[in-house]
Amino acid sequence: MLYPSIDKLLQTIDSKYKLVHVVSIRAKEMLSKNFYQMKESEYVSKKEIGRSLEEIEKGLVKIKEN
Repeated sequence: MLYPSIDKLLQTIDSKYKLVHVVSIRAKEMLSKNFYQMKESEYVSKKEIGRSLEEIEKGLVKIKEN
Protein backbone atom coordinates (compact mmCIF):
# COMPACT_ATOMS: atom_id res chain seq x y z
CA MET A 1 0.00 0.00 0.00
CA LEU A 2 1.22 3.47 -0.84
CA TYR A 3 1.76 6.07 1.82
CA PRO A 4 0.02 8.47 2.16
CA SER A 5 -3.24 7.17 0.76
CA ILE A 6 -4.91 8.91 -2.15
CA ASP A 7 -8.13 9.21 -0.14
CA LYS A 8 -6.44 11.35 2.52
CA LEU A 9 -4.75 13.50 -0.10
CA LEU A 10 -7.99 14.13 -1.98
CA GLN A 11 -9.49 15.59 1.19
CA THR A 12 -6.85 18.32 0.94
CA ILE A 13 -6.77 18.75 -2.84
CA ASP A 14 -10.05 18.33 -4.70
CA SER A 15 -8.71 16.95 -8.00
CA LYS A 16 -6.29 14.15 -8.90
CA TYR A 17 -4.94 16.29 -11.75
CA LYS A 18 -4.26 19.22 -9.45
CA LEU A 19 -2.59 16.83 -6.99
CA VAL A 20 -0.22 15.53 -9.69
CA HIS A 21 0.60 19.07 -10.75
CA VAL A 22 1.33 20.28 -7.20
CA VAL A 23 3.38 17.18 -6.34
CA SER A 24 5.53 17.53 -9.45
CA ILE A 25 6.22 21.21 -8.75
CA ARG A 26 7.12 20.50 -5.11
CA ALA A 27 9.37 17.55 -6.02
CA LYS A 28 11.27 19.67 -8.57
CA GLU A 29 11.63 22.40 -5.96
CA MET A 30 13.08 19.88 -3.49
CA LEU A 31 15.65 18.76 -6.04
CA SER A 32 16.67 22.19 -7.29
CA LYS A 33 16.75 24.11 -4.00
CA ASN A 34 17.47 21.20 -1.64
CA PHE A 35 14.75 22.57 0.67
CA TYR A 36 12.75 20.10 2.77
CA GLN A 37 10.08 21.13 5.27
CA MET A 38 10.60 18.19 7.62
CA LYS A 39 13.65 16.51 9.09
CA GLU A 40 15.19 13.71 7.04
CA SER A 41 14.24 11.11 9.67
CA GLU A 42 10.55 12.13 9.63
CA TYR A 43 9.99 11.11 6.00
CA VAL A 44 8.75 7.62 5.21
CA SER A 45 9.61 7.93 1.51
CA LYS A 46 13.13 8.12 0.17
CA LYS A 47 12.24 9.88 -3.12
CA GLU A 48 11.10 13.45 -3.63
CA ILE A 49 7.72 12.51 -5.14
CA GLY A 50 6.78 10.54 -2.02
CA ARG A 51 8.17 13.21 0.25
CA SER A 52 6.13 15.91 -1.44
CA LEU A 53 3.01 13.75 -1.00
CA GLU A 54 3.83 13.44 2.70
CA GLU A 55 4.23 17.21 3.02
CA ILE A 56 0.85 17.77 1.35
CA GLU A 57 -0.79 15.27 3.67
CA LYS A 58 0.65 17.03 6.73
CA GLY A 59 -0.55 20.40 5.45
CA LEU A 60 2.92 21.87 4.90
CA VAL A 61 2.26 22.76 1.27
CA LYS A 62 -0.20 25.59 0.66
CA ILE A 63 -1.99 25.86 -2.66
CA LYS A 64 -2.87 29.27 -4.07
CA GLU A 65 -6.02 29.39 -6.18
CA ASN A 66 -6.13 31.91 -9.01
